[in-house]
Amino acid sequence: MPPVLSDLTEALLAAAKSAGAEAADALAVEGRAVSIDVRGGALEQAERSEGVEIGLRVLMGGRQACVAASDISARTMADMAERAVAMAREAPNDPYAGLADPTQFARAWDIAAYEIEDPSAEPDPAALEADARAAEAAALAVSGVAQVQSASASWSGRKLHLANSNGFSGGYGRTSRSVSAVAISGEGAEMERDWAAESRIFQADLPAAEEVGRLAGERAVARAKPRRPKTGAYPVLIDERVAGSLIGHLLSAINGSAIARGASWLRDGMGTQVLPKELSLIEDPFRPRISGSRPFDAEGLPTQPRAIVENGILTGWTLDLATARKLGMQSTANASRGTTSTPTPATGNVALTQGTHSHEELLREMGTGLLITSFIGATINPTTGDYSRGANGFWVEGGEIRYPVNECTVAGNLHDMLRAIIPANDARTHLSHVVPSLLLEGLTLAGA
Repeated sequence: MPPVLSDLTEALLAAAKSAGAEAADALAVEGRAVSIDVRGGALEQAERSEGVEIGLRVLMGGRQACVAASDISARTMADMAERAVAMAREAPNDPYAGLADPTQFARAWDIAAYEIEDPSAEPDPAALEADARAAEAAALAVSGVAQVQSASASWSGRKLHLANSNGFSGGYGRTSRSVSAVAISGEGAEMERDWAAESRIFQADLPAAEEVGRLAGERAVARAKPRRPKTGAYPVLIDERVAGSLIGHLLSAINGSAIARGASWLRDGMGTQVLPKELSLIEDPFRPRISGSRPFDAEGLPTQPRAIVENGILTGWTLDLATARKLGMQSTANASRGTTSTPTPATGNVALTQGTHSHEELLREMGTGLLITSFIGATINPTTGDYSRGANGFWVEGGEIRYPVNECTVAGNLHDMLRAIIPANDARTHLSHVVPSLLLEGLTLAGA
């Protein structure tokens, strides 16, 4: 019978107190996962993992240390506590480290309303194998697909419980069901690959595996015989499947850790325009059946919806308790952590305002330029916002796709790029980051 996670966190806190800790918090995580890979119509790999991890953070004034283990015996917990206290006594002093005040804690949440744990049974491995086989067969059925590099299906379930010596105690579970495929077109030096994947919290919401495989095949075939694009300044349409990475650079720049270090190109951006005035970027931890939803953060604070950017104006940083204290502000309840680490700020569910035009309409509006469907690497200057990335995609002329392109570089500055984006209306709302395709003018392309 699996252990009761709340019992484990209480035992860890008791061990920390006995070892002399002034304050502590404990995290217990139970996880199960199964993954099936097929290749060439045969089972290639089947993996199953399950186990419990425990983590303890102790604080001695402003000094803190974290330890973790996968052994949940009383002896191990006592050793962890003694080791953590000894480490904390030697750690550098951080005047901003510390637990939340009890008045700040989340209370009386309704975890069922979040719908982040599928109550249906764990799928049989045979059902996962059937999905992987179906995805592979559908990809191979696409004319022009030479082989399927991999086809996979997986399921995972995870429960966690957080408790601290100030009185907070709470936990919840998550599930995920996924299917993916990577297809290859062409032979030898002319091989091109692309992929498709879908993941949902509820198994009943997952699209058919055949749809995933077919899409992977079609994408791989569309990339056949690529060329290099022209060099110059051209508009760029970043496809929805990768547009979230551009907004990700904005989220990284407003992370409290970067702001507190003064190492962000938006360090002076509070209250300034960072997006077009008609666009907002909203964080909402309450969206049901979405992977980033949660009732409290990793320090026990209640999560709340907030406008990160409102009508183009940056309204706040992403903060945990320590970065908020350092900046003289209040936490935004964005603390995240694992069993081996101290809390750090991180965003959850975010959604960018969608536009009024379709992906195809923005292609026509672009006229001549580059449609980007994948990025390769990145060179981002975190203090200036200078941006340079390798990209693959399709060359567009007269508003229509003409041929696939690869091995090109797009460059610009994030300040200018983000303030000029034009969003499409094609964002997938089941994702944690809801970001549509984005049209940008005048980026520098380095190709042929």
